[in-house]
Amino acid sequence: QVQLVESGGGLVQPGGSLNLSCAASGFAFNSSWMTWVRQAPGQGLEWVSGTNIGGSISYAANSVKGRFTTSRDNAKNTLYLQMKNLRTEDTAVYYCAVDQQWGPGTQVTVSS
Repeated sequence: QVQLVESGGGLVQPGGSLNLSCAASGFAFNSSWMTWVRQAPGQGLEWVSGTNIGGSISYAANSVKGRFTTSRDNAKNTLYLQMKNLRTEDTAVYYCAVDQQWGPGTQVTVSS
């Protein structure tokens, strides 16, 4: 059974940084492409960033490119999302996802 638990969200000022983590279990994490998606208030799910199996490549949506980076530690079955230069429009619930499954999410609020 796939289990994904996100953490690290919070309130941050515009221009600030935040690092999210996702603890994964119940599947072959080190053989899975992993992604981050988010859902802003009143909006649908938006793909944000992802990484390949070995973690050598990080992909990002145009809206976050150059500001967000996904990495992973396969020894710890953990996915990370480093976010910098945050904007108010980054406010959302962030989920890590695999095979169209995701965890409960962690709230990120960017506000002054």
